[in-house]
Amino acid sequence: MIIDEPNASETETQSTAQGFKLAFELKSWFRDILFAFTIAIFIVIFVVQPVKVEGTSMQPQLVDQERIFVNRFIYRFSDIQRGDVVVFWFPKDRSKSFIKRVVGIPGDQVEIQRGIVYVNGKRIWEPYLRPEFQDFRSFQKTIVPSGQYFVLGDHRNSSNDSRNWGFVTHSLIYGKAIFSYWPFSRLGLVE
Repeated sequence: MIIDEPNASETETQSTAQGFKLAFELKSWFRDILFAFTIAIFIVIFVVQPVKVEGTSMQPQLVDQERIFVNRFIYRFSDIQRGDVVVFWFPKDRSKSFIKRVVGIPGDQVEIQRGIVYVNGKRIWEPYLRPEFQDFRSFQKTIVPSGQYFVLGDHRNSSNDSRNWGFVTHSLIYGKAIFSYWPFSRLGLVE
């Protein structure tokens, strides 16, 4: 039996074809990785921003040193709602950012009687507020001006908020807290 051995030109052709195939595969992988990286950068810059919580004013919902993601894009398409946990530039020092819960929206009448919050004359239900974090201060009845918000921390007896320095202008609010990612034991949605 005679077996034909491939000649040198056939071997070179197969080797070149395999080289082109490998180069095409690598180019395809590189393109896909670059595209994914570009999309990730776009999302981090324009949509979701990682933030570290500093302080105890939002306990028990958020704790000191907890890491969360903030949606920076959401308020371009929807209104800020009562109950939203928002991140904003501190009105008295714009080099600092704060995180608080929106209690009053523009046009609302807000009043606090011995620690109980009333909005538009009705007591609001605050399931996130623990009795040990409540304070019993009062705050006189006030109307939230147009384009501004009344915000409070969930740890009321430890929070520096609208009761101390007033309203937050819409333009200072840059995102909504949406997801906690560190520590892993607190992984989940921010509600």
